[in-house]
Amino acid sequence: MNTQKSLYRDPKRGKVAGVCAGLADYFNVEVWLVRIITITAFLLTSGSFVLVGYVAAWLILDKKSELKTGASNSYVPSGAQGQSYSGKGYTNPAVNSQKVNVKAKVWQAGMPPKQAFLNIQQRFIRSENRLRKLESYVTSKEFQINRELNGL
Repeated sequence: MNTQKSLYRDPKRGKVAGVCAGLADYFNVEVWLVRIITITAFLLTSGSFVLVGYVAAWLILDKKSELKTGASNSYVPSGAQGQSYSGKGYTNPAVNSQKVNVKAKVWQAGMPPKQAFLNIQQRFIRSENRLRKLESYVTSKEFQINRELNGL
């Protein structure tokens, strides 16, 4: 697993060029905090230095692509890539699952604990419903007949 982070601009979440959003992703903090620090630094220090630094980061940093966005948020257990089952109505939950990042402090990026709990609870209910459908299919006569026909 590659744990090395890269610094990118995130124009989709950004207000001007996405530099603050990229920095927030890199340091795992909320975007609003990086924006406040940038504006405060602009007002309290020499504004031209912060402005030149922001424009330089705008020109130097690459845009964050969709592939990089999806790869950082998804979690697939080791050995689960490429697994599939051709059973009725079954999709591999490991491919569709996402890692839940719970924030411990207000300034950290991630979901609040209550929202994360509700998200995990909904995913558990969906997984349980899929398991019930799979179990009803495996215990049905249709499955037994298909199994016997495939054995011929």
